[in-house]
Amino acid sequence: MTNEQLRHRPDSRTPQDSSPSQGGGDHLLFLAEALRTFRDTGALAPSGTALVNALVVPVTSRPDRPISVLEVGAGTGVVTRRLAQVLRPGDRLHVVEANPRFAERLREDPVLAARRPGVGLRLSACRVERLSEEPEEPGDPQEPGEPGERYDVIVSGLPFTNFTPAQVRDILDLYLRLLAPGGELTYFGYLGTTAARTLTSGPRRGARHREVVRLLRRFEAAYGLGERTVWRNLPPARAYLLRSPGGHEDWAPRRELTPHEERATA
Repeated sequence: MTNEQLRHRPDSRTPQDSSPSQGGGDHLLFLAEALRTFRDTGALAPSGTALVNALVVPVTSRPDRPISVLEVGAGTGVVTRRLAQVLRPGDRLHVVEANPRFAERLREDPVLAARRPGVGLRLSACRVERLSEEPEEPGDPQEPGEPGERYDVIVSGLPFTNFTPAQVRDILDLYLRLLAPGGELTYFGYLGTTAARTLTSGPRRGARHREVVRLLRRFEAAYGLGERTVWRNLPPARAYLLRSPGGHEDWAPRRELTPHEERATA
């Protein structure tokens, strides 16, 4: 696992007309990695501007104090760049990206390098489940990613429906533990994936997909604040906003779906 500070570079300049995807290079890299490891990437193109704006709502409508933000599954950095542009001095951003090619792109990103002075930025090249394994750094107990770190906002770009129900449950439970009481979480899902997964992957994977969707709906019923459908995205997507009440929450039983429940989520 690589865990490093990304220092502010005072001589860098943020391109004034840069798109969220930083031109065609990110699209080509994203497509190449999607074709190579679609299970972990979960899409063929980075998120569009409208979806990015929906995902960063907790940061753009925020309390008047420094905040700590965790982004999981940053990809080529379309959301990361937007976060870096709206964060203020004193804020901290911890970015987690397991794909080494995406992580390398983030290290070299000029927008991230030219963020405002005083905005802390850290990159962990690992899966989010490994954050608790990061060693404590002496002399700075507030450094993002140390054991016990809690975040005001988590922005998740993970493709949940590509994972098993047990993996999704574990990640969502981890998010609850990582969020400060009252902290907010955003994530998204593409529309129409259940039918597509059944047609392209067969009934077994279709049933697994439906179980994950049902698990997410339970989570949203317990903690959801709202959702936004983003039609101007490829493919169209729905962004979800949730809030953690704090403490341990048993929001969904750990069990397999019955055949009746599988049919109900089809």
